[in-house]
Amino acid sequence: MEFLKKSAAVFILMIVVNAAFSQANQAELMAAFSKSYAFEKNGNFTAALDPLKKVYDESSYELNLRLGWLNYNAGLFDESIIFYSRAQKLKSYSEEARFGLILPLAALGKWNDVIKIYDAILETSPNNSVALYRLGLVYYGRKDYNKANTLFKKVVDLYPFGYDGLLMLGWTSYFLGNSGQAKVLFNKVNLYNPGDKSANEGLGLIK
Repeated sequence: MEFLKKSAAVFILMIVVNAAFSQANQAELMAAFSKSYAFEKNGNFTAALDPLKKVYDESSYELNLRLGWLNYNAGLFDESIIFYSRAQKLKSYSEEARFGLILPLAALGKWNDVIKIYDAILETSPNNSVALYRLGLVYYGRKDYNKANTLFKKVVDLYPFGYDGLLMLGWTSYFLGNSGQAKVLFNKVNLYNPGDKSANEGLGLIK
């Protein structure tokens, strides 16, 4: 019985110690994030990295995500890719980590990798309008208008009176030779934003 009492006392002590350590660790993390945000607010992204590096834990999704963002803004794209990749592995369904990872990859011109990530997002979230639209822009930039058209059309199906989708579907339709549809879409853009420069440019090209 005496042994059980001692064991129980040790167990309770361990709980108290672990709770105290956890609270101290939380306070340290909060202080580090607070300092980092203050540096970022002043546009000093390199300095914003330092407080987080001092408390860095590779198993922390939040630290990896934040360091991915700060390294990207500091122009350290390879480092950004490392941290965003770690965050994505820690939370395999995280769309914010994937969208974050796209930033440095795009900055480095790694468009095939960017496309793979957008495809992965759309595999789990087929109606993610941000991924649909941005992937459409990638294909549009490559002049792959058929693929761009499919993506922009879905954006417009989801947001029938959304400016970005209507405008890009209009231009894609124009380059595919579908002038009638392009005209309809550009006119809808002019309802959203009367006198829109890009829409009127498109209308001016249609005979």
